[in-house]
Amino acid sequence: MKLPPFSVHRPVSAGQASRLLADLGDDAAAYCGGTELLLAMKLGLASYEHLVDLKRVAALRGISAGGDGGVRIGAAATHHEIETSAALRARYPELAAMISQVANLRVRSVGTLGGNLCFADPHSDPASFLLAAGATMICQRGEESRRVPAAGFLAGPYQTVLAPGELLTAVELPPRPDRTGLSHLRMKLTERPVVTVTALITATPRGDVAQARLIVGSVASVPFPADATALPGASPAGFARRAEACAEQAAADCTPLPDGEASPDYLRHLVFVHARQALATAFAAAAA
Repeated sequence: MKLPPFSVHRPVSAGQASRLLADLGDDAAAYCGGTELLLAMKLGLASYEHLVDLKRVAALRGISAGGDGGVRIGAAATHHEIETSAALRARYPELAAMISQVANLRVRSVGTLGGNLCFADPHSDPASFLLAAGATMICQRGEESRRVPAAGFLAGPYQTVLAPGELLTAVELPPRPDRTGLSHLRMKLTERPVVTVTALITATPRGDVAQARLIVGSVASVPFPADATALPGASPAGFARRAEACAEQAAADCTPLPDGEASPDYLRHLVFVHARQALATAFAAAAA
């Protein structure tokens, strides 16, 4: 497989990169690690005359802990930088653990979080986790920036809400409330996950559920929030029953992609099993 000919542009600022992308239009794409884009081009699934290399844009790199307890992850931070980040291991160790399971070390050493999110592959882990955690995407066009909730960033398979010439520059994770448990589970049948489920549970001081989120990804066109309204107020004694009902509803509400790896009924069963387990694990961590 050979790459088609293209020109490479190497901006040194996010504003310069954004202007380049706007000027070059549909003939250009941004990349950093290139693990997915370049493979798609080799396979003839995508074609661009211009590639905008973001490796020299320092503002897109780095992982930093905020004084409020949140964490900012530059869009060009590699998966390996995320899995080894002291800030994330301290505040969101579940994200570091999840990222450590992405592909292999070679891919994680060059692939970036921003690239993964902007490629918007439906069978991807990070998006469902970031939705559950309540993350915010920082996007920039020219010198103007805007904040997009993670729940509104993906528009469909391989589609985001980024406007022409707009870049994803960072992902911000909010401060994590006390007594909050997170659990991310995935199921692979071949190379990529067919189901990813992330649960977030925040418990009250006496152990009841104060807040609950359940995100289902990799099975439908975009990750979606399952109905978790039955969980707040659940006591330790009544949690399992409510969690099972929530998992059943999540399975019933999903519309699996017809990708040929498994039947829709089997994928819904996987959603049920993984949602029930993720909720139980998150609740146990919140109550610990």
